[in-house]
Amino acid sequence: MPKAIKTYVHYVDAINRRLGRLVMWMIFVMMGVLVYSSVSRTFFDVPLIWVVEVAQMTMAAYYLLGGGYSMQLDSHVRMDLLYGSWSPKTRALVDAITSLGLIFYVTILLYGGISSTQYAIEYNQKNYSVWAPPMAPIKVVMTVGIALMLLQVISTFFKDWAAARGEHLA
Repeated sequence: MPKAIKTYVHYVDAINRRLGRLVMWMIFVMMGVLVYSSVSRTFFDVPLIWVVEVAQMTMAAYYLLGGGYSMQLDSHVRMDLLYGSWSPKTRALVDAITSLGLIFYVTILLYGGISSTQYAIEYNQKNYSVWAPPMAPIKVVMTVGIALMLLQVISTFFKDWAAARGEHLA
């Protein structure tokens, strides 16, 4: 494989690995928000209107920013009816072909994310709730997560293509 592809794979993998390891701690932020809400409601009789939305936004950031790292760890669900009996080269070839479909899907998702983020920023979009938080920050985070996922899918494609050719790229 060309040096440019090796460099691309190295840097994209490094970025998603570091970000994924950092983002995995966000689950504790979400849990803290939910515990705070429970304590507030139970002991002080103060219901908080922002808790559900903050928990949802934290969870969305958690799984979208961690998606590339999850893909790197091969943690996504895979149908293993025939896959397990194939040779490593055949698996890599099928994974590379499947990655092309995923690249198409995530590219469309990224286009929609960018469009939605531009709309949220331009019109100062707010959520339809009593709290009415601005939507731009979470949409920016979601779009960044989708972009990183796209970069990781391309990196995975290169690694699978190299493996299908009998090379090792990582």
